[in-house]
Amino acid sequence: MSLPRAYVEHVAIRVPDVDRHVDFFREVLGLANRDEQPADGTRPRQVWVLGSVQLIEDPNFVGPEGRLAHLGIMVDDYEGVLTRAAAWGAKALPAGPNWLELPGGLNVEILQASAGAVEAAPKTRYDR
Repeated sequence: MSLPRAYVEHVAIRVPDVDRHVDFFREVLGLANRDEQPADGTRPRQVWVLGSVQLIEDPNFVGPEGRLAHLGIMVDDYEGVLTRAAAWGAKALPAGPNWLELPGGLNVEILQASAGAVEAAPKTRYDR
């Protein structure tokens, strides 16, 4: 059996002040925003920064650093991944069938990649 190929498309992090974090990414690292979703009463404000970081505003968060909300993972076999994930023990979350809670609590968002996108994803190898 051939396993699907995948890559981490984004990492979502809850932070108490999105603007402060966006300023850091822009002013210190030179990374612009690629998308933004304003708060709408049912969802918090969210900003996606170039480099695969999603910042989710959570004013009630208290701590020295943001906390992981979920990993967004692009796959080349969406239905197959969801089937195997269910058999593995992952539970669908209320946000939809592609939002999964893995045993142990890690949340992942499974996204169908366009044809060839997984193969074209940057590959980095660190040799020491």
